[in-house]
Amino acid sequence: MKLWTSIAAATALTVFSLSALAADYKVGDLTITSAWTRATPPKAKAGGGFIEITNNGTEDDRLIAAASDVAGKVELHEMAVTDGVMTMREKENGIEIPAGETVALQPGGLHIMFMGLNQPFKEGTTVPVVLTFETAGDVAVELDVAKMGAKSMKGGHGDHGKMGHGKMDHSKMDHDNK
Repeated sequence: MKLWTSIAAATALTVFSLSALAADYKVGDLTITSAWTRATPPKAKAGGGFIEITNNGTEDDRLIAAASDVAGKVELHEMAVTDGVMTMREKENGIEIPAGETVALQPGGLHIMFMGLNQPFKEGTTVPVVLTFETAGDVAVELDVAKMGAKSMKGGHGDHGKMGHGKMDHSKMDHDNK
């Protein structure tokens, strides 16, 4: 019995390890990891996407665009809270990925913004997106869909995680596309 438990544990660990490896994407000198999004409510019009980009090269690069068939429009955004007012702006010049550094697109900061969703993001599925880098080029990435309100792919909640893109208080939002 103990042998079967050990075999089952080893198999589960192997499957988990292989799925973790499958979640890494490489294009040029860049490695994309931790690709995820949150489930959205049935009538949500927007959702955010999150990734980590590591530049293993000696030259800076820049994430200049994102595209997906799941939404009418996909943009690169930055969110910040200043004096209690949340602002969200498109990063029209993209997001710099300095050589030798990792840039995290995460809740409450830089992120991929899906607007005009064609259907809700459902937990346990994936959302396809093509990222375009100035130097490295295009890479197709699958964002794993975590539970609604998740703060991370592990599904933890925090103040921002509870808010989510589908439940923002737009009355206090300065959504300036400068």
